[in-house]
Amino acid sequence: MLDLAFIRANPDVVKDAARRKRVNVDIDALLELDARMQEVRRETEATRAAQNRLTKQIQAAGKDKEARDRLIAEGKELATTLKDLEPRLRELDAQLYEQLLIVPNIPDASVPDGLDDKDNVEIKRWGEPTQFAFKPLDHVELMERLDLLDLERGAKVAGSRSYVLKNDAARLELALMLFAMDRISKKGYTPLIVPALAKEHAFIGNTQFPRGREQVYALEKDELFLVGTAEVSITGMFKDEILREDQLPMRMVGFSPSFRREAGTYGKDTRGVLRVHQFNKVEQYVICHNDHEESVRWHETLLANAEELVQALELPYRVVVVCTGDLGDGQVKKYDIECWLPSENTYRETHSCSYFHDYQARRSNTRYRDKDGVVRYVHTLNNTALASPRIMLPLLENHQQADGSVRIPEALQPYMGGQRIIEKRS
Repeated sequence: MLDLAFIRANPDVVKDAARRKRVNVDIDALLELDARMQEVRRETEATRAAQNRLTKQIQAAGKDKEARDRLIAEGKELATTLKDLEPRLRELDAQLYEQLLIVPNIPDASVPDGLDDKDNVEIKRWGEPTQFAFKPLDHVELMERLDLLDLERGAKVAGSRSYVLKNDAARLELALMLFAMDRISKKGYTPLIVPALAKEHAFIGNTQFPRGREQVYALEKDELFLVGTAEVSITGMFKDEILREDQLPMRMVGFSPSFRREAGTYGKDTRGVLRVHQFNKVEQYVICHNDHEESVRWHETLLANAEELVQALELPYRVVVVCTGDLGDGQVKKYDIECWLPSENTYRETHSCSYFHDYQARRSNTRYRDKDGVVRYVHTLNNTALASPRIMLPLLENHQQADGSVRIPEALQPYMGGQRIIEKRS
């Protein structure tokens, strides 16, 4: 969340950020609520101070019964007043906190204005769209011919947007996850396998709650939720901690099974395994100093790491800067990597790379003590290293061969036991 003092001092900046991000939040109403809370807090603190003075006066009154009785009566009146003020203060504080949770972060000046992903701005391309000397198949046709996918039985088990990966596709998904974990951890990132279940505070800290609650599967009896990325769990790991400055930057690469309800996407991307409820994901995550320039450097580094993976998989792609209307509430700036998908003759998003300044840290209360002893909120960043089965779509489609087989990129072959081709098993 944003610093309340910043909102008070810069209401027009915050209003403009909300407008550019298409977030419906009433900053004037929030500030009015804040003013009422401050007034009640001052009254509460003044009443407590008066109580403390009375306590000392009662003690000083000694055996003067008349003075003691008068002071005790005054004390009872103050106690009654405080009994009314304290719950009012707690209620106003809770209301203000709920409002602060939906105030969006300020986008960087370099972020383009726009309504949605159609207004994202391309800044880079790598590789050329794959050309075929034969009629290429889409990923569903390929996977079904190679006996890699069972959509019908997946739906029998778990309903729509469910699937079963079979044979080499099952091995391929595990290979992709290990490939990403291996490549990133060798750069000095601590490998983690984190819980796929998390408490509410992790989603609040991560900025997925309250606005994105409808996308999350809830286990209400256990007060737990299924994560959509390891980012949620890693954010929750550091709640209420004060780190040492010499621990920063912290670089992590986390794996987790991931889940998403895909609420509001009825009829969209229903073919195959592009948009599914369950998937596996490897996520890069950085905690660094409270410094804009350092955040920007790590943002570019995380993007470069992800590009290196996609290049090793020999997939044509482009990088876009995400526009204001397509940014999440907490993101200062975001890049997407979009891989070429031959069956659709277009690029499809496979990776996201974001930085948040201290927006997540304020929500999760994650701080560090600097060399001068000052406690500051950390900055956080995250990036998709690889998510599957989504990455399988461009992988299979771009590397398909005329005979219906699929070539395995050289960098991935060691993780497939040296296998070079995916072909139908006899």
